[in-house]
Amino acid sequence: MKDTDNNNEQATGDLARRFLFDEADLRGESVRLETSFRDMLAIHQYAPGVSRLLGELLAAAVLLRSTLKFEGKLILQARSEGQIPLLMAECSSAGDLRGIARGADLATANHFEQLLGQGSLTITIDPQEGQRYQGIVPLAGDSLAHSLDAYFAQSEQLGTRFWLAADGERAAGLLLQQLPAQLTRDPLARAQQWEHACTLAATIRNEELLELETEALLFRLYHEDALRLFDPSPVRFRCSCSRERTLRALSAIDPAELEALLQELGCITMDCEFCNQQYIYKREDLGDMLGQEPSQILH
Repeated sequence: MKDTDNNNEQATGDLARRFLFDEADLRGESVRLETSFRDMLAIHQYAPGVSRLLGELLAAAVLLRSTLKFEGKLILQARSEGQIPLLMAECSSAGDLRGIARGADLATANHFEQLLGQGSLTITIDPQEGQRYQGIVPLAGDSLAHSLDAYFAQSEQLGTRFWLAADGERAAGLLLQQLPAQLTRDPLARAQQWEHACTLAATIRNEELLELETEALLFRLYHEDALRLFDPSPVRFRCSCSRERTLRALSAIDPAELEALLQELGCITMDCEFCNQQYIYKREDLGDMLGQEPSQILH
């Protein structure tokens, strides 16, 4: 296995690493989340089954982030009629990660079908410049990984497979993806290379995915294949909320409603559900948003 530099995974923090097969048109990505995952779980008290699925979705968002060719963010949302109405993970091209399980306070199940039954999976690509892209497919199989596999089987011509794992402390994931034919033109040979890579990846246990660093994981799976391992990419829990963004959200509210809140409460409070940051706005903070004098608004 060749490394692109002298760095290894002794760097602190959570990391994702990209790799290429030198003799096949295949690429991959590995991610392990510890600090960022624990930081998110410290804010919200989720049941074990909920935190596991959130960890898997966070790992998947980081893996899919590697497919972005521009600055922006990728958002994964799982909506269901199960015990988790909404599961969301968001990762930016810079590696900023956040996530939440909404409406899951009473969720007690551990099985995928009970937690996310009869649902849909939405992948949103939100570039800083250009148009948003969104794709939606039903949640399929018995896991988030199988649902993502089904999504790409429907929407992409190139093969894409996911392996995801999480517990109460860590989350991890492995992505394999075919590349356009360059090294191998023969369709049968391409199919054999893809089956070989996926068959070996399917032997990995959840414990190994969570515990092994990328080099050790890839050596265990592909020690007979020529791989090129790229520099680690840092990932961290960082919320994209800000005082300016919440102020813009308030600007969409009718001035009469803002005035009524100010008269009743004395200030308006906005809480971020991702990081629990609280933003407080007094009358002088709202500027021209109120538009008119209070007497004119209320009468």
